[in-house]
Amino acid sequence: MSMIELPSRDYKAYIFDCDGTLVDSMPIHYVCWVEALRLNGATFPFTEDEFYHYAGVREQDTVIILNEQHGTNVDPDAVAETKAEMFQKRIHEVPRVHPVASYAESLHGRAPMSVASGSEAPIVHACLKNTALLHLFEIIITPADVQRGKPAPDMFLLAAERMGVKPQDCLVFEDGRSGLEAAKAAGMEAVFIPRTLR
Repeated sequence: MSMIELPSRDYKAYIFDCDGTLVDSMPIHYVCWVEALRLNGATFPFTEDEFYHYAGVREQDTVIILNEQHGTNVDPDAVAETKAEMFQKRIHEVPRVHPVASYAESLHGRAPMSVASGSEAPIVHACLKNTALLHLFEIIITPADVQRGKPAPDMFLLAAERMGVKPQDCLVFEDGRSGLEAAKAAGMEAVFIPRTLR
């Protein structure tokens, strides 16, 4: 897989993040974030660096953190709903991250694979369906499936359990800091997908 360094050992199963890893949805997510915050009364800036810092964190949790930082009271659920509606309208614009998507295709039928994403299930399914990747993944874990999202290990541990594989036998593909922390907490090795790959 070009430009991605893979560990040299064999794995029994593979777990992929979705946004920024399999599909290049991050630029559109960011535009929708800024607009959803503004429409819900946020007067503070939300920079691109902050956005990438919180990549993979559940959207409502990000708003809670921003409220704490800025002493504000923006409604986390309202922001997440507004953002989801805006993003849904633009899903057709989201392309694959080709090296990662191609690698996932090469593994199809050879090893169990799953997706573990901090985005809501309808968005993950739509992104994968639109990029013709949905058929590769029988197991898709989203925040509704676990008590704690990334950086907690719950999503990755549940993915491993559903694939019938021990955590240490899984390899994770992630573009977000919170996802890399979650993989480490789950006892899994991870491959970092840099922004330059997209």
